[in-house]
Amino acid sequence: MARVNPFLLLLAVLPLAGSAVAAPSDGMGRPGPRSAPERQAPEKPAAKPAPKPPSLDDLFARLKASDDPAEAKGVARLIEQRLDRSGSATVDLLTDRARQAMTGRDFALAAELMDRATALDPTWSEGWNRRATVFWLLSDKSEALADLQRALVLEPRHFEAWSAMGKIYESMDDKGRALAAFRRALALYPKMDKVQDAVDRLAPDVDGRDL
Repeated sequence: MARVNPFLLLLAVLPLAGSAVAAPSDGMGRPGPRSAPERQAPEKPAAKPAPKPPSLDDLFARLKASDDPAEAKGVARLIEQRLDRSGSATVDLLTDRARQAMTGRDFALAAELMDRATALDPTWSEGWNRRATVFWLLSDKSEALADLQRALVLEPRHFEAWSAMGKIYESMDDKGRALAAFRRALALYPKMDKVQDAVDRLAPDVDGRDL
């Protein structure tokens, strides 16, 4: 009887083992189905960053350039909202209580509350502007003017403060300073209500009438 060469037998078995690894069986000797290649999920587009709100400088530039009174009033309101922010919850609370006191015509209490607010945050221009309003209502024009000057040192573009200064000077019959203040307000806010009327009213007496 011829002997079987074990090396040849091994060579005959190896291809079968390799095919079994390459093609998995379905359990009945038949090759099983190959798994489908995994699909990569499509990449989502990157979300666009939210637009940044306009800066205070941008708002003042828009206010000065606007020819539409309604648009200018809307921009002025945005500026006032920015200037209204003290950055301190305590100062905001005192200011709100002062506003309520003014509504109730308790001007002495309003002045005391605004004294505290400006002492806590002396760099807030709107605080001085509001305290000036209280002193104006108390008929203390010199204190009102001093507070407006403080407000304008901190924020020279505070058109409401310039307008208020013009009104106080006009009430004191200081037409030259009144006109100068109104013109400063108008340069910042050309469509500001009634300021152009004040300039037209005072200019002939201050600048002289055309012959």
